[in-house]
Amino acid sequence: MIERTHTNARMSKIVKTNGIVYLCGQVGSGATVAEQTRDCLARVETLLNEAGSSKAHILQAIIWLAHMSDFDAMNEVWDAWMPEGHAPARACGEARLAGSDLLVEVIVTAATIDGDKV
Repeated sequence: MIERTHTNARMSKIVKTNGIVYLCGQVGSGATVAEQTRDCLARVETLLNEAGSSKAHILQAIIWLAHMSDFDAMNEVWDAWMPEGHAPARACGEARLAGSDLLVEVIVTAATIDGDKV
């Protein structure tokens, strides 16, 4: 069974199946990449909690930066947010994001906390 949450004509914010949670790409607000990353990761955490998961259960993260020169600033926020010993498989690249004011987008896949199949 597949469960979709916060769905519109184009996408769902959360898709769950077989104990796996897929989140759509999350962006944040703020003037700097650090501010946007903090906000973005707070949104990720909220959605994961809603889906019965947590940041400690992230399996994979894909991070898009508008400018790779922001890599260190983004990582500083990421490192403070991610629980020690729970680093997921991760990729980071540079991309033109959906809005000219956007500096970072994060896409995650996570396991549910209890491993129940949905």
